Amino acid sequence: MKVAVAGCCHGALDKMYETLELLQRRHNVRPDLLLCCGDFQAVRNEADLRCMAVPAKYRHMQTFYRYYSGEKKAPVLTVFIGGNHEASNHLQELPYGGWVAPNIYYLGYAGVVRFRGVRIGGISGIFKSHDYRKGHFECPPYNQQTIRSAYHVRNIEVFKLKQLKRPIDIFMSHDWPRSIYHYGNKKQLLKMKSFFRQEVESNTLGSPAASELLQHLKPTYWFSAHLHVKFAAFMQHQANSKEELPKATKFLALDKCLPHRDFLQIIDIEHDPSAGDSLEYDAEWIAVLKATNSLVNVTQSSWNVPENNGLHAKWDYSVTEEAIKEVLEELNHNLKIPCNFTLTAACYDPSKPQKHVEPVHTINPQTTEFCAQFGLTDINDRIQQAKEEGSVRGEYEEEEEEEEMDSTGSAEEHSEYNTDNSGLSSINPDEIMLDEEGGDEDLSTCSVDPSPDHPPDFSASFSDIRIMPDSMAVSSDDAMDSTNEELEKSGVSKQVEEKSLNERPLKRIGGNENGNSGIKKIKRRNQAIYAAEDEDKTE
Repeated sequence: MKVAVAGCCHGALDKMYETLELLQRRHNVRPDLLLCCGDFQAVRNEADLRCMAVPAKYRHMQTFYRYYSGEKKAPVLTVFIGGNHEASNHLQELPYGGWVAPNIYYLGYAGVVRFRGVRIGGISGIFKSHDYRKGHFECPPYNQQTIRSAYHVRNIEVFKLKQLKRPIDIFMSHDWPRSIYHYGNKKQLLKMKSFFRQEVESNTLGSPAASELLQHLKPTYWFSAHLHVKFAAFMQHQANSKEELPKATKFLALDKCLPHRDFLQIIDIEHDPSAGDSLEYDAEWIAVLKATNSLVNVTQSSWNVPENNGLHAKWDYSVTEEAIKEVLEELNHNLKIPCNFTLTAACYDPSKPQKHVEPVHTINPQTTEFCAQFGLTDINDRIQQAKEEGSVRGEYEEEEEEEEMDSTGSAEEHSEYNTDNSGLSSINPDEIMLDEEGGDEDLSTCSVDPSPDHPPDFSASFSDIRIMPDSMAVSSDDAMDSTNEELEKSGVSKQVEEKSLNERPLKRIGGNENGNSGIKKIKRRNQAIYAAEDEDKTE
């Protein structure tokens, strides 16, 4: 089957889907599935804009709300993970995943699903060592710290994914696995993004947590985004035993969603022709969620996952075939994910702007149903209980002291990873510079700049279709000089080239309700995304 893979969408759903339609009209290529590697920006209304970690002047409504309201429907099944520019309050409603609009599915903090027999996994957010060992304690209304920490990867999600034994076909992460650039055309990468050189040479570019997962899961394909540059790599894995067959991963990072940028790729994936067209639960993943349910943590305290170090009675939470069989029996062998999308917030109305609407902590009925069906803990419900018990403070009073510390770990204990890396220390001219303390942001302001009702015709911009190799195979390091020429000569896959807030009580929604050295530290923001015409450099 044909799978379309997109980089950072940044809320430009109309543009993304129009590109797919153009591909079909001109080349008779119609993807069966669309995957998006984060920064999807499922923004429903002005309150959601306030929960997105970007300066106020770059908060734009874009077009997701039209799909949320039902005005439009995604023309192809879309599965995405979260990045570091998201409506965190919206995605937080679905920690285990769920529908954010009809035909658009979010994988959750971490998740695995199946489509036509193809096993697809992913992990949302970016790596930051100072939050890695905390629980998911954040909830709206966010402050200057939690609006960022909400999208930071946690060790519990990595731990869950490492319990998987069965092969993964496709895996998605927002930031790149650390060291992956050593397995592709590193020379070409540094030619395009010279400011990556320091991090590449010191091997600190990318997520160490994602690298850990790459080495453990060894998926056939790994897709990422975040750094706003296209890059391919081929990683041959070492076998863990004589009995294990050699495995390799084809890695591809996609550019951001803008005209004339390589933000979309079509890949041919082997699938099960006898499988249905519905998105399905993955039985092993459900069994792992059940097995690790007792490990749910909603506190700010640093926490270590179980390991074989003499401190834990149990450290192996991988599941048996019997446990997987039990999940199948619970579902009567019907793994189809129910189409139970529900509106949980009022949708943006261009004629009735609500610039001062406050974000609220919401429990999504999809999560309630999912947890009830599989006997899991509703993380948002647990957060609310902890807040009511005084275990979780809404003001994040001790965070200032922690933010002043070196990012290699917390005051109590060093992180298992010696560097923090999702934000580069070099200067990226594509990025918006922000102080880590967030002084440039005003969470109380909401700048709504909706997309026009009649989007422009992108056919003139999205006109170049290239032939890409079937395997995306690339040699490592400097042996890569001839790769680009080879990419042009052979293959079957086609690429489309495109040049502080008041506390609010928890809101439970029913099924029928709508409801830098002189330079500031870099956050992964691209000003061209939020204001395509604005080429000014921020301070």
